[in-house]
Amino acid sequence: MKKEKTPSDSKTVSTHVVLPNDTNTLGNLMGGKLLHWMDAAAAVCAHRHAERVVVTASVNHVAFNHAIKVGDFVTLEAKVARAFTSSMEIYIDVMVDDHKTNDRKKCQEAIYTFVAVDQYGNTIDVPQLNPETEEEKSRFDDALKRKQLALLLAGKIKPDAATEIKALFE
Repeated sequence: MKKEKTPSDSKTVSTHVVLPNDTNTLGNLMGGKLLHWMDAAAAVCAHRHAERVVVTASVNHVAFNHAIKVGDFVTLEAKVARAFTSSMEIYIDVMVDDHKTNDRKKCQEAIYTFVAVDQYGNTIDVPQLNPETEEEKSRFDDALKRKQLALLLAGKIKPDAATEIKALFE
């Protein structure tokens, strides 16, 4: 296992066509179906980074910004935003290709957290992440803020320990 990886080392791309069975009564992709696709893409990405079994720890953020219609092509791009000790934040961009115009636009995004585990379900260390692009660096920095906020809200750290959150208000 490498000690350090880049987001492109584990980047995962999957494309799906929205079929009638995937839609609600309005002909829009059901949110649960998209969540399933995102969870699967994020799991593959996290597994590639950790090179071990991974489990979903949380769905930190999902934004349904645009309806996806029957017949559209949906492309999910999952990348590790940051690796901590045993957990990884996976950022997923969801693009849709309009089947009538072939126009592609970003319509959703999500942030999942995965944890690497051994054969007994115990957490194990994962390689650190070396972001390369400006977007990857920004997501890397933001991931620490999100983690500290989650730990603070869960009562797992004291406010003084949330240095990234405190810095936002100084």
